[in-house]
Parts: sequence; structure tokens; C-alpha cells
Amino acid sequence: MDAEPNKKITLESSLKAIEIENFLDRYFYRPVAFRIALALRHTSITPNMVTIVSIIVGMTAGSRFYYSDIYSNLAGVLLLVLANTLDCVDGQLARLTGIKSKIGRILDGFAGDLWFATAYISICLRLMNEGWPAWIFLLAVLSGYSHSRQAAMADYFKNIHLFFIKGESGSELDDSASLQKKYLQLSWQKEFWEKLFQFFYRFYTRGQEDLLPQANTVRSAVQVRYSSIPQSMTADFKKLSSGAIQWMHTLAFNGRTPFLFAFVLLDLPWLYFVFEIVLLNLALILGIKSYRKILSQLNLSLQKGKYDEK
Repeated sequence: MDAEPNKKITLESSLKAIEIENFLDRYFYRPVAFRIALALRHTSITPNMVTIVSIIVGMTAGSRFYYSDIYSNLAGVLLLVLANTLDCVDGQLARLTGIKSKIGRILDGFAGDLWFATAYISICLRLMNEGWPAWIFLLAVLSGYSHSRQAAMADYFKNIHLFFIKGESGSELDDSASLQKKYLQLSWQKEFWEKLFQFFYRFYTRGQEDLLPQANTVRSAVQVRYSSIPQSMTADFKKLSSGAIQWMHTLAFNGRTPFLFAFVLLDLPWLYFVFEIVLLNLALILGIKSYRKILSQLNLSLQKGKYDEK
């Protein structure tokens, strides 16, 4: 069943917000995914089913980077592009049909981790076949940990944008305190899978909050003072974040994969580990610094009553 039967179905209606989409998403991934979602919306295929297929395709893509021949690597590139397209489909299909779940959101985030974990292992085995020592796995682990932090904060930045643009209902900006309460209310016996997901998700959210505590401070203050985000506050946020949004895009899939593809195709896959550890961690630090400044400015304006109705 469509989420809103009487609402005209457009590409934009299948997105969380067009403002947070980057160039590749706007002009390639999202339009292609929209067509697939339209074709699937009246079938029995659910968003979670699409996510599972994307995991299989993405892990297959990563395994192709084990080989050093150009054709296997090109196949890996194309399959990873397909996996990301399917990853877009699941979210757009969920919004078109109204079939949404917290487990689906968590599973969706977990998908990318599996794609890249497979790629990292494949690259390490490839390098060892070429004579590299086993310590290359230590570099891969450091790269993978960096990736997980970068992707988590890119997601957090995205939901901060959605909170100020679309309000509480249009964002998935969670807080670890509420998640902890929900976790404790669930039963391992009756709600095993939901509780298991909440077990990990609360730590994921806490990790985001630890790096950018200003987000919870502003969100809590807004919830206390207003029933919805004041338009003037949304306008201020858009103005202040116009440059910072690039950090979100840099740390997301479309910011990193062109470099992964280039290094693999040039037979220099180890350089991707260096890229994530050095350059993307620098981008993460600068991104956090930018958003801390934005949120602190908004909080100061809020406390001064700038957004109160006159």
C-alpha cells in the first residue's frame, strides 16, 4: 500500500530531503533507484528484502577486488555501484509504500559495513599474494575502524540537517538515553531480534553523541521551547551549514568510492587504506569542528530568544 495514495508520486517525494543529496545521488543513483522502487511498490518485495540483496551484491563486489586483473576489478566496481543503487531503492521504496522499521534502518547501515569489510579482506589477501607481509591486515583494521567512525558521523550530520529542515518527524536523530530506556523495556525472550538490534544501536548512537554533543543540547532545547522548528531557525541553519554539508558528502559513500575504484584499477589498493586513515580522518575532524560551531551558534541564538514568537 502506498504511504499517501492521493499524493502525486515524484522523485522528490521518495527522498528524505533533496537538500541533503549530493551530485551523484541527485543525477544518477536516486533517479535510477526511483524507477526501480516504482516498479516494486505494488509487489510483495519489501525494503528489507532489497537491503538483503544489496548486501549480497555488495559483498560479491568486494570479493572481486581480490583479483589483480582489470576485468575482475571492473566487475567489482560495477557491482558496488549496483549495490549502492539497491541501497537507495530500499529507502525510497519504504517512503513510497510506508513500510518502515527501525530494524530496516539499522540493517541498511550494516549493509555498507559488510560491503567494505569484504573489500578490505579481499585487498589484504591480494596484497599478500603479491608478497606483502601479514601486517597489512593491521592497516586494514585501522582503515575499517576509521571508516566506521566516518560513516557514522556522515549519517549523524545528515540527520542533523533533516532535523532542522524537516523537523522531528522528518529526521531519524535518536538519542542514546531514550534508546537505553527502550532497550531495557524489551524482553530477550519475546523480542530477541529487536533487543539485539537495540543493544548495538544504542552504542552506535552514543558514539555519535560523544563526538558531537552539541546536537543533543540544541535538540533538547528546541523540544522544550517549541512544538516545531521555527522557520527562522531553519533559515539560519541552512545559511550556516551551506559549506559544512560538503563534509557530510565527503565522508559518505560517494565521497570515498571514486578513490577506492581508482586505487584498485591502478593496482594500488593499499593507497585506499592510507586515504581513509589520513585524508578522510582529517575531513572527519574538520567536519565535526564545523558542525560544533554551527550548533553552538544556533544554541546561543536560541538561548537569547531569537526564535521566540514576537
